[in-house]
Amino acid sequence: MDEQIKQIAERLQGLREVLELTVEDIVRDCGISAEEYCRAESGEYDISVSMLQKVARKYGIALDALMFGEEPKMNSYFLTRAGKGTSIERTKAYKYQSLAAGFINRIADPFIVTVEPKADDEPMCVNSHSGQEFNLVLEGRMMVNMDGKELILNEGDSLYFNSKLPHCMKALDGKTVRFLSVIM
Repeated sequence: MDEQIKQIAERLQGLREVLELTVEDIVRDCGISAEEYCRAESGEYDISVSMLQKVARKYGIALDALMFGEEPKMNSYFLTRAGKGTSIERTKAYKYQSLAAGFINRIADPFIVTVEPKADDEPMCVNSHSGQEFNLVLEGRMMVNMDGKELILNEGDSLYFNSKLPHCMKALDGKTVRFLSVIM
């Protein structure tokens, strides 16, 4: 995990340098805090997908280029076999498997997200980003905190929401939860 985060941090810094931007430029343009961005670029902390998506959208690059270091190439279709999507483990608790990493100029970013259970007193990672999001629980149960409201999703339940609202997910019952997340 640590090596993957360091590689993402290097890609973030490289993008900033290639575009001849300052940290202040990115913070202003993407609506993120200087602290969050500097922590991300340091490679010593978890990097939220929502922050990466804000940067990718603002500067017109593929989210995959930042997350996985790969540029998408396909424009008619992209097939992802079961269990074979490009993966990144952001933290010990969150693993993202991209289902469309090779499709260029896509409108949505579909992922299988695996969330490991955490201790009740461990803080949850709160995200917000432009657009909309759809989550479908494939296995397990999870709590979604949506702008302060707690929603319990069981296997087969789905949630579609405005992803500008602060949100976070937590695995329940001490078990891993897997869900399909489509970020648009």
